[in-house]
Amino acid sequence: MDWHFVFSQALTQAIGPTMLVYALGAIGLNLQFGYTGLLNFGQAAFAAVGAYGLALAVVAFGLPFWWGIIVGLGCAVVLALLMGIPTLRLRADYLAIVTIAAAEIVRRLFRATVWSEHTGGSDGMRGFSDPFFELNPLSEDATWTFAFLSMDSGRLTVDFGLFDLQYSHRDLWVMTIGWALVAFFCIVLALLVHSPWGRVLKGIREDEEAVRSLGKNVFAYKMQALVIGGLIGAVAGFVFALSRANVQPDTFSTDFTFYFYVVLILGGAARIFGPVLGAALFWFLYTIFSQGLSQAITADLISPELINQTQVGPLVFFLLGLGMVLLLIFRPQGILGNKRELMLDVR
Repeated sequence: MDWHFVFSQALTQAIGPTMLVYALGAIGLNLQFGYTGLLNFGQAAFAAVGAYGLALAVVAFGLPFWWGIIVGLGCAVVLALLMGIPTLRLRADYLAIVTIAAAEIVRRLFRATVWSEHTGGSDGMRGFSDPFFELNPLSEDATWTFAFLSMDSGRLTVDFGLFDLQYSHRDLWVMTIGWALVAFFCIVLALLVHSPWGRVLKGIREDEEAVRSLGKNVFAYKMQALVIGGLIGAVAGFVFALSRANVQPDTFSTDFTFYFYVVLILGGAARIFGPVLGAALFWFLYTIFSQGLSQAITADLISPELINQTQVGPLVFFLLGLGMVLLLIFRPQGILGNKRELMLDVR
């Protein structure tokens, strides 16, 4: 059994482009759910409108790439207003119902055949990522060699003996931008939640009526948290679409939002670095389970009569789900969280 390959693949995914997408989406949810107590089950919708806003602006309307970014962010703001205005004055469960329905509506709108000439329907869209990768300073044909780091034929290899990490020059560019965005939003979130504005959000999470009795406009603060968190979710959609060089509606299903929540709760809600740690740990465990089981079956360490390759995927999700259940039982606040900071029964 090739443990070197298993750990290499696990660590590659733990800091790779996909992990960064989930970290960014969970950072937005952290502001909404962790600090404000908003049950937003539509973060996938914010990622979808961000990705499709960029793709439609560049491909369908021929706008420059940076205008596509602005269009995607603008769509996220509009979506937050449409979801928040009728629900944020009501109980939190109404927001949960509206957001989960809105996410499915958005997905089906982008999937509809009536607009498939522009959106590509179920096949999705391509061709919008070229301007982004043209900014990549790493040449595909370059050959760089350093101590413990080499780049050959467009692939970056970091070799530490026990494991090696390999990324294409495109993935490395996405990771450079993605990690910069993660650091930027973590700093911004830290400044926000430790400001008077952030303390009001925590007050709303703990006792909304008490904050309202102090003369604060609770609706306005909730709307601001929903908009800012939605904008971060749209940025996650940008990174997701650019890393794959395509955008396809079925990838923005409700499961996408639930994975954001898994990442957030695993790392610790209402903690600045909770989403980052949760995303890295989730993808490390997912990859090490899937690759480890596959390698064990290939090496005949596990009998094919007991489990075969096609059953590895469901078994991995079962193991991760069991781990989340045990985490919620024995440490519901997550790895970095504080039990006093987590309210699953949000009012």
